[in-house]
This record gives sequence, structure tokens and C-alpha cells, in this order.
Amino acid sequence: MKRVIIIHCWEGYPEYCWYQRTKKELEAKGFKVDVPLMPNTDNPQLSEWLPHLKKIIGKPDENLYLIGHSLGNPTIFRYLETLRYTETIGGAVLVAGYSDDLGFKELSNFFRTPINFKNIKKHCKNFIAIHSDNDPYVSLSYGEEIKNKLGAELIIKHNMGHFSGAIEDETSCTSLPDVAKSLFKISKNSVFKPL
Repeated sequence: MKRVIIIHCWEGYPEYCWYQRTKKELEAKGFKVDVPLMPNTDNPQLSEWLPHLKKIIGKPDENLYLIGHSLGNPTIFRYLETLRYTETIGGAVLVAGYSDDLGFKELSNFFRTPINFKNIKKHCKNFIAIHSDNDPYVSLSYGEEIKNKLGAELIIKHNMGHFSGAIEDETSCTSLPDVAKSLFKISKNSVFKPL
């Protein structure tokens, strides 16, 4: 069975913004979907998030797909960096992803070493990045970097902010059909129709 794990943002939680809608869209097509609460979400530590994600995943394989939102993406990158030579996953959808601390000292512990994109590509060949052209935190340059360094398809949405909600003082983004559509595309599943 194909399984999906959605990794939420800094200060996020499983019921935040578009996560549950995406979960339902994927489950309707037969995916097993988990949206775990990451530890200490208000003060995120890679030393806690990475072991938690590894425990939830168990053994990675080609039927595993990861979806990250904001800080969920560096968490995915760090996870992929830890995989053994022969371990791979089916793909990843990266929403508002980035590769440095964006100037927030609270996030610097995720970036003590540079992201090793070359190593990441060895463990996952299918990436789709979704970015907004008016994200107040994550500029489109990060989407271009992910496109260039991971060979990701880049989807640019207009005026969608950080794809979040009240945490970022945005109108809540409760539906983001591009996420499930992208997941179906990289998993070569059936055609996506929004709920």
C-alpha cells in the first residue's frame, strides 16, 4: 500500500490549514495517510523532529511519499540525508520549502550544516515544489533552488501567502488541491479530482 506522511510547519499541528483536506483527498484514492504532531512544535528542534519522523516512517521504500509544509521540508531533507545507500522513497511534495533558517534563530538548529542536495537526490527522484509568489517568509528563489538542485517540478501559485492560516496571520488556506494532484502525479496514481 502507498503511504503518505504530511509533516507540518513550525507551530503547526495535524488539524492546521490544508492538511486534513489533503489527507481526505489522498485516502479517497487508497493512500494510507498520517499527519503526525511533531514534538515541541513551538520551539522545534531537529534533534527531536528527525527521530520522531524516523520512528513514524519505520522502513522507507518506494511506496513512501512525504509532503512537507514550510519547516516540514528541511525535516524531509534531513531525513533523506540519513538514509542508507540503497534506501529510497517514492517521492516528495514540498510546499513553501527552503534550505536555510530564513533569518530566524529559532530555526538555526536545522541548518548547522548545509543541505546536501546531491545526497538527497540519491534517495528520492521525484520532487514537486509548490511556492507562492507573495510568500512573506519564503521567497521564490528557494523554489528555484529546489527546482535546480533536486530536478523538481516547480508550481508557482499566485497570492497564496505561506499556504497557512492564523499562525502566520493569513486567511486560513484550508484547501490546496495542488498537493494531492502533485502526489498523484509522482506516484502515477489515478487522475485527481478534488473533493
